[in-house]
Amino acid sequence: MKVRGIIFDFGFTLFSFENPSVEKYFDCFKRGMSKSIKVLKQEKIIEENDQILEDFMKIFNKKRATYFKLAMKTKDEFPTTLLFKTALDILKEKGYEIQEEKIKENFLEKLAELYHSCEEEEWKPDDKTKFTLETLSKISNLKIGLISNHPNHKTIKNLLKNNEMKEYFDVIVTSAKFGKRKPISDIFFHTLKRMGLTKNDAEHCIMVGDEAADIIGANRVGMQIILKERDYEFPYEKEINIPNLIRIKSIDEVLQYVN
Repeated sequence: MKVRGIIFDFGFTLFSFENPSVEKYFDCFKRGMSKSIKVLKQEKIIEENDQILEDFMKIFNKKRATYFKLAMKTKDEFPTTLLFKTALDILKEKGYEIQEEKIKENFLEKLAELYHSCEEEEWKPDDKTKFTLETLSKISNLKIGLISNHPNHKTIKNLLKNNEMKEYFDVIVTSAKFGKRKPISDIFFHTLKRMGLTKNDAEHCIMVGDEAADIIGANRVGMQIILKERDYEFPYEKEINIPNLIRIKSIDEVLQYVN
């Protein structure tokens, strides 16, 4: 059967986070936040005041934890831009003077990009990622898409662009932009539609991912599925009970399933 489209997950499918741990993720966010706060001070959106900074961090961290739990439960996405906007709004409600007129969408996007900038330094493409994408891009009429559960769209685009891989994708979809996370069916159908395909084309398309959200979600909409096995196990992973599931160790192994 001729494959009409192939969709990849991003993290631990095409790119890997070096020596991942909860501590390392939080250290990245901490370093990124220091850059965001520097800009907030430079733009005089918040005062140079220890108390306001302490309150801002408390609000931000509490909201981040709340949004994360909600995202896991509801599969709604809460973008990092919303997180900054909410934290600044709550500061204002507490009586702090906030230069609200400066808080436009593009400024929030800048804060979010800085916040995730240290994380960007840790994500590296797997050895065979570029070769695989380049090979697939030469197959006539094959559409290539990407779906990432990430709260900041620009981060994913930056990583692909900086590693000279953005050009290989017909469509880049993130939960940050779409508003819903995998395994919700709508994000898969939305991606197929943007690739110029329909729901009826799902059976002629492949989803390649490393976790249950990718595999179960794609299986639910009728796509062919390939599990990219990773070197790390994460806590609270859902078991994937799908018979005859194709498993690969290296990303270039997908090429044998695309004719």
